[in-house]
Amino acid sequence: MRFFDTKAQTTKQQDWRWLGMCLVFALLQACATTVPVVASDPRDPYENINRKVTGFNDAVDGAVLKPVALAYAQVVPGFMRTGVRNFFGNLGDVWSLANNAAQLKFKATGETAMRVGINTFVGFGGLLDIASDLGIERHRADFGLTLGHWGMPSGPYIVLPLLGPSTVRDALALTVDRQGDLSRQSASSKKRDLALGLKLVDTRESLLKIVDAVKEASLDPYTFTRDAYLQKRFYDQYDGNPPIRTDDEDPDEAQDSFTAPAK
Repeated sequence: MRFFDTKAQTTKQQDWRWLGMCLVFALLQACATTVPVVASDPRDPYENINRKVTGFNDAVDGAVLKPVALAYAQVVPGFMRTGVRNFFGNLGDVWSLANNAAQLKFKATGETAMRVGINTFVGFGGLLDIASDLGIERHRADFGLTLGHWGMPSGPYIVLPLLGPSTVRDALALTVDRQGDLSRQSASSKKRDLALGLKLVDTRESLLKIVDAVKEASLDPYTFTRDAYLQKRFYDQYDGNPPIRTDDEDPDEAQDSFTAPAK
């Protein structure tokens, strides 16, 4: 995959603006502590503002993203949607490969390299997920998990505008993750925007049933989503095998740190 110098400066400026937005949002959340707020979870000290951002995200989703995703599911045949999902999944595996290597996870690195090689050269550029059919496990990893592996705590839970659940550490890692997203590496801004738009619609389409089920079954979808996100990130940090806690250890405190390297 080739990186083009003609857009390097523009891309870097966009990423710095993105990092600035994340920092400003984190500062706004910190300022929100001056308003009396009773947080129901110590991992979520900015629950008041997080709920407001969630409401904004839900409004945008209901007005734009969900209708487009429903139309996409109705118009585009299933096998084509599967091919699109496999293609972007293969691109994501390349970034996972880099992060697994950075975390010195040799087994995950080797299997991810096998996945990328097989799906790229045998699976027609990733349109077919041959590696999964062969039983080669996918090991998702991003820069936020890499930072956590080397000791950086996750920080408070936050909800980012349009992007949804995150933590302070994961939000700061987004700039690097954006650089590692191969779907953004194109000389043509039109092709780049088309790829990102298709990826967004495909992701939202894959979550249609899940999101609806959560909203229908949960008394408080906000807390359900928060707890599910933090638990998943905690398990991802340890490759699904988190350390066994003692009987007197608070599980919320254990999930709040994410400081120890994965074994």
